[in-house]
Amino acid sequence: MDKERANAILAQLKNGELEEYVLEKEDFYIFREVVVNHEDFKHFRGNAQHSGKIIYTYIEEARS
Repeated sequence: MDKERANAILAQLKNGELEEYVLEKEDFYIFREVVVNHEDFKHFRGNAQHSGKIIYTYIEEARS
């Protein structure tokens, strides 16, 4: 995973091409760096799973 790929995934989540994205543990730090600097940061939700995977989704209403 690189920053370009992470940005592409976030764009696909935002525009509805992807409903969710399962992130592997080893890609977390790169992906997180991109997410927290994204203009829609509060619209992305990460749900931690067993074995370090995280399911990311895009929500219309920004979380508080």
